[in-house]
Amino acid sequence: MDALKTTLPYIISGISVGGQYALIAIGYTMVYGILRLINFAHGDVFMVAGLMMVYLAASLPLYLAIPLVILLTVALGFTIERVAYKPLRTAPRMSVMISAIGVSYLLQNLALYITGGLNKNYPAIPWISDRISIFGMETSRVTVITPFLTIILVAALVQLINHTKIGMAMRAVSRDFETSQLMGIQINRVISATFIIGTFLAAVGSILFFTNYPGVVPTSGAMPGLKAFVAAVFGGIGSIPGAVIGAFIIGIAESVIKGLDTILIVNGAIDEQIGLATFSDAFTFVLLIIILVFKPTGLFGEKSTDKV
Repeated sequence: MDALKTTLPYIISGISVGGQYALIAIGYTMVYGILRLINFAHGDVFMVAGLMMVYLAASLPLYLAIPLVILLTVALGFTIERVAYKPLRTAPRMSVMISAIGVSYLLQNLALYITGGLNKNYPAIPWISDRISIFGMETSRVTVITPFLTIILVAALVQLINHTKIGMAMRAVSRDFETSQLMGIQINRVISATFIIGTFLAAVGSILFFTNYPGVVPTSGAMPGLKAFVAAVFGGIGSIPGAVIGAFIIGIAESVIKGLDTILIVNGAIDEQIGLATFSDAFTFVLLIIILVFKPTGLFGEKSTDKV
């Protein structure tokens, strides 16, 4: 019973972090599903959304700042696709990947120029930032809200993909890009919609993440973006349910490892801190390697065949 009581806060925190990773991971997996492109700038878009909230909340009421941040983030994602990726539609994939890395560093450097590299405090958002008690432990309300909001947004996205014309077009393009063009599907419209959805979810994920971790610096999107990418690959990149499940697994594992010293001390397994929390990030990538060794396409990925 003591073991469960000690571990439960870390599991709840991990579920919350996993939900935030999931919202970012969906952007990676959708873009890859359509374009076979790893959008390395996606984590930095997430960071820019955090910085926009810092500056807009300083001059506007939050009920205006929050929707404006989401709209501006979506506009940024749309612009990146049109400026950096659309002109390279027929170029080799390596060229598009280099463009994505270039956009990533451009966003980081712009953020560095604007902020001077200083940590910016994310504004407290009423109600979701409040402290509450759950199962005898104190946490912020956003920790509890995140997994439920993630599930609602993912369910809405699945409905959109399965029951709308644009969703049907997305599924067709992800299956066969060239044939979809020949069948009259407006490829540019589908790709733009994919980036809009992905950046919308990243903006929501940014609000949830920085409410929990309220410091924003130009590199704030790097590690969450990388872990979300790992979650997408872990679950099977191109699979939305896979990305979500992979994100929750990684979030829970990361959180439990961060508290492993405390859990072991409370349960009498060790006498003092031995620094296991240091390996929380490394474990994410070790877990990915193990999964890919035994299932190269990820947990829910489909085996692809190359056309000749």
